[in-house]
Amino acid sequence: MQLSKHIAQGKLLYLSQGEESVSVSENKYFRWLAFNNDKGEQVIQSVMHKRKPWQLTLPHQTALLLPLLFFKPQNVVELGLGGGNLDRFLAHTCTNISIKSIEYSSIVIEIFARYFNPEQEKIEIIHRNSHDWLAQTEKTAPDWLICDVYQHKEQYFDKTIKQLEYLLNNIDSNGCLSINLPDATDNEVNLCLTVLQQLSREHNIIYFHIPNYLNIVIHLIPKHWQTFRLLKRNKSGYLPRRLFLQWRKFWQHGNEIGHKINF
Repeated sequence: MQLSKHIAQGKLLYLSQGEESVSVSENKYFRWLAFNNDKGEQVIQSVMHKRKPWQLTLPHQTALLLPLLFFKPQNVVELGLGGGNLDRFLAHTCTNISIKSIEYSSIVIEIFARYFNPEQEKIEIIHRNSHDWLAQTEKTAPDWLICDVYQHKEQYFDKTIKQLEYLLNNIDSNGCLSINLPDATDNEVNLCLTVLQQLSREHNIIYFHIPNYLNIVIHLIPKHWQTFRLLKRNKSGYLPRRLFLQWRKFWQHGNEIGHKINF
């Protein structure tokens, strides 16, 4: 059965109707977190496989984690906890890894602890606005910064340049940056890619259209990484052989901004 059909057959576990409506539902196989968007429509933010909670369930999540093809990060920071899909996968797949998630919503933090961390994975959660955390100066740059913050479009794109500057200021020449843009228009994606290209001189930019979804995933990969060689064979990575071969095929579908932009 397709995931969309599963989600249509769930029962409500939790509902909060404050400034933004947040709900948790489940059926026999899956549990999911949903928000209401500006139009009052329900948007599924994350879906957890109940029997295998570490399993990635939405295609943009795999796209966000594709840099695991090339390196073994020790220090990962994720902006936006949500249902914790990325965190559970990283904690299960990667050993000796530090995972820190920055989340502004106390309700989302409570929901994650109650419904979306059944194996009690060790994840450091900081209750703070991502902008405020990024603006801090006294902190070590992470190996990998992942921006997967759920927010309304106008909140993000009205401040695109400043947001991207903050993100780039928090990685160094050895660090990787991954960004999920949900429901972005062609003009908005072009703006992000243009700004990133102008601001970043030490990274290559590659982006992915997620088939049948409205997500665009952008990666900034350090230029000194030998990605072509590592794609052939990377024995030192975290990914098991089967996943490495599968994800390697996904990487081929990316668009490198230095070569082409297709819309």
